[in-house]
Amino acid sequence: PSLFDSAVERYLKIRQSVQRFTVTQLGKCCSDIKRDLVRYVVHSYNFFLFPSMLGVRDVEFTLSGSSIQFLSHYGFDYNKFLKDGIPYMNEVQEKILRQHLLAGSWTFHSAANRDVLRKAIDEVTCWIAVAEEEETMILQDLSDCHVLEVQLVLRQALQNVWTEPLGNKKVMVKKVSPQHRQLLENSSCDPCQTELILLSARGFTNLFQILVEAKKPLVGHNMLMDLMHLHDKFYKPLPESYEEFKRNIHNLFPVLIDTKTVIKSMKKNYLIPRVSSLLEAYTVLCSSSVNPKDPLWPDVVLASDCSRYAEKESPHEAGYDAFLCGSVLLMSAHLLLRRSTDDAVEADPSFSQYLTALAEHVNQVNFIRGGVSSINFSGEDAPCHRPPALVVHVQGWPGLNERQIYQEFKGLCRFDVRRLSKNQFILLSNKYKHVRLVLRDYKDHPHLQVSVYRHWRHSPRVNCLLQVSGIVALWSLLAFVLGGAPSCSL
Repeated sequence: PSLFDSAVERYLKIRQSVQRFTVTQLGKCCSDIKRDLVRYVVHSYNFFLFPSMLGVRDVEFTLSGSSIQFLSHYGFDYNKFLKDGIPYMNEVQEKILRQHLLAGSWTFHSAANRDVLRKAIDEVTCWIAVAEEEETMILQDLSDCHVLEVQLVLRQALQNVWTEPLGNKKVMVKKVSPQHRQLLENSSCDPCQTELILLSARGFTNLFQILVEAKKPLVGHNMLMDLMHLHDKFYKPLPESYEEFKRNIHNLFPVLIDTKTVIKSMKKNYLIPRVSSLLEAYTVLCSSSVNPKDPLWPDVVLASDCSRYAEKESPHEAGYDAFLCGSVLLMSAHLLLRRSTDDAVEADPSFSQYLTALAEHVNQVNFIRGGVSSINFSGEDAPCHRPPALVVHVQGWPGLNERQIYQEFKGLCRFDVRRLSKNQFILLSNKYKHVRLVLRDYKDHPHLQVSVYRHWRHSPRVNCLLQVSGIVALWSLLAFVLGGAPSCSL
């Protein structure tokens, strides 16, 4: 990310990344509110995901070495992701799959799938040649995805067989007459009906659609990329238009709360130190310095079926992070409510009271280092208030580029650099002290003249407009002088 990025530019950057990468894990946390000593009993779920491979789809995605190293450090289970990941697809992918199912054009891209299916077809073909009608056989040791695919391929290849799943990764194959087969196909109990296949292929997308229909507040931490992945993977491919993306997300989730935005806004009034991660935010809010023995402080405990997270921290595991995020929301909302009521918080404040206290942060999603302070999903984005830009004018140092300018200032402080003209560069920082340092230390530099950026003075467009205006004015003056001169007559 660059400080020069507008919201549109940043969206297009992240869009390219989201389209290349897949989602490996998703966490969801919800709570029961108890009106006793324990008020919030939370249920946290961790889902391993893998793009649906049913039918015509083949999946390609990028692996980032640093991401693999990061996830490995925190114990990510790659076998579970690859072998047992829950499938998902968006609406466009589902439409394509439906068309192929109705047309009967069921194909496979995976070599592993083809080997399994070839073996199953060979077994059934050899068996059916000598089998009697209504006789059955069992195919065993199939994976969950192969259970469905084997049935579809066998039914497509052989007109005198019928299949049924038996559970425990087994499929029963029965030899039937064509008339009996037709009756079975029209039965409402057929496990290979189009709608049931689509239900299986949608996988986690079914839960996503339930969340959309529920219209409950969606809470995340630094959640812009999360929202883009939700849109792209479970709803529709990300549109090119940033405004269309915002409208779509707002229609899907009318109430968004980004705990990163909330925590950033509370630093001054609540003396919350700068935190760089969700776990740090949770630790700070749990500390005695922020929570001085408030008897009404939200008591958040994990349900008995989530005891692993109660016994051991699992940072960067999606289900655990969802628990942290929900806890941070409740604690920060309590602080805001306490401040808005001059510490006179009613007994057992309701969640609706917490939402009221959070009202100014609703639909404001954090924007990292850029031209706006946050993305407003229900209105115009708020401009970012930051130090003035600096202009570096280069003299006697030919061929200098943006990278070299960055290296020049790197030792003193951090700036983002963009070329303004052949011999000028703009510097942007998000710290006023860095701007003051550079103006002071480069005051008498022999090659780099640094000054505060003034649009009317430094903008190439303004300069171009002034030059054109000057030329036009000069020609107008010359035309007036020459056109108004007295003529000579003989």
